[in-house]
Amino acid sequence: MNWKIIWKSFADRDMQKRIFAVLGIIVVYRVMAHIPIPIGDSATVRQVIDSIFASTNSSQFLNFVNVLTGGALANFSIMLVGLGPYINASIIMQLLTKALPKLEELNKEGEFGRKKINQYTRMLTLPLAVVQSIGMIYIVKQQAASVAGLGDITANSSLLQWILMVCALTGGAMIMMWLGEMITEQNIGNGISLLITVSIVSSLPRSIASLVSSVFGQSSSWQVFGVNLPISKESAITATIISASIVILLVCVVKLNEARRNLTVSYAKRVKGSREYGGVTTVLPVKMITAGVVPIIFAVAFLSLPTFVGQILSSNSSQDLQQTGATLTKIFQTPTAQSFQAGEITAYIYPVAYFLLVFFFTFFYTSIAFNAKEIAENMQKQGGFISGVRSGPRTEKYLSSVVMRLTLFGAVSIGLLAVMPIIGEIYLGNNIAVSGTSILILVAVSLETLRHIESRALMITYDQYDGSDYFQQVEAKKSKFARVKSLLTKAKKTNK
Repeated sequence: MNWKIIWKSFADRDMQKRIFAVLGIIVVYRVMAHIPIPIGDSATVRQVIDSIFASTNSSQFLNFVNVLTGGALANFSIMLVGLGPYINASIIMQLLTKALPKLEELNKEGEFGRKKINQYTRMLTLPLAVVQSIGMIYIVKQQAASVAGLGDITANSSLLQWILMVCALTGGAMIMMWLGEMITEQNIGNGISLLITVSIVSSLPRSIASLVSSVFGQSSSWQVFGVNLPISKESAITATIISASIVILLVCVVKLNEARRNLTVSYAKRVKGSREYGGVTTVLPVKMITAGVVPIIFAVAFLSLPTFVGQILSSNSSQDLQQTGATLTKIFQTPTAQSFQAGEITAYIYPVAYFLLVFFFTFFYTSIAFNAKEIAENMQKQGGFISGVRSGPRTEKYLSSVVMRLTLFGAVSIGLLAVMPIIGEIYLGNNIAVSGTSILILVAVSLETLRHIESRALMITYDQYDGSDYFQQVEAKKSKFARVKSLLTKAKKTNK
């Protein structure tokens, strides 16, 4: 990163407008994240939500949604659905682009085709937002009934109020999609990723304050070298371990996110008329973690289904179905330190299933995002080849094997990052808000945004080359070089 150029670009008027526009959109999003859904008694709803997150049996899916939406679930905000419908619509369109020949041809038409596919993605987001809005209200209602024990939060809601709630959540999802695209238009980062990152960062102050209060907010003292410090010894050790773990995890995630294998690609020389093309060597980077955090999102969504079905079966009149529902809820509930201490074998089912699903979806999404056949065909058309590998099917096979080996290590790494909060809660006994998944999102988006800003800064700083001072400096360097060259020539003649 060229920090000097980035810092210099902040003096440009256009750069300032773009940055302030992005900051303004983020402020609007954070304000809207605190606007509650129009439902019943707000005090009762607040009591229900607080009881859900205070419970040790709270759903991992709800905690994950709360982090990604920047606390919108805890506030029961109109931004509760968040960017989920748009992300799901984008993934569906990517799958359909590979499956349907018409969409694949449209994708190859360049900018026009991509705009059409983006428009289809926006259209698909609306029905998905409606479905997910109904689903989120129902999930929160079921979780409130099972964990909080305060009954049905929508019991007194009429059909008109249900329509109003669904419309509010759907409108919030569409507004978030619009805000994300407005940020993307500023060309200093991906808007959707930035909004998710802001949501995660917004939960950090509360977590830090909770950690600090646990150390300094107690009446106990710790004697160190004969001095009584007004801090809790156990909490201080726990906070130190958590802080050190986060720093180490941050370094490891940066290394994993930036890890890639550079394949050397050479292009043969071609003569067309009086011009010569090719004859150059370039690099094809293959990332270790191509899928990013998409496998974790898929895995959490899949693991929430058995719990959701179990809660529905538990309210059935049949005794057998109630028992089946209770078993499903118990098996796929997020395990706690107490369940592991009790020696229950069912406590290990959730983390093992979580790891295996993340592992599977990493390979699945990588196979979609990295098309070895298409890359090999494009290289062959342009006269490119990998050193020591014959172009065509051999190149495709070689690329597939390289991606397979890299993805194997990447899948294991993402799986360990996903289950790390569960392991931390077992040994520390505390709810860890900053998980490996959150750090992975923060690192990936931060580095990508800095690259966009650096690219924009390079474009801005090119304007200085139009000034007369720059050309005067170039001419001065040329004349200085010419004088040095003439002196060297005279010295050689004198020596001879």
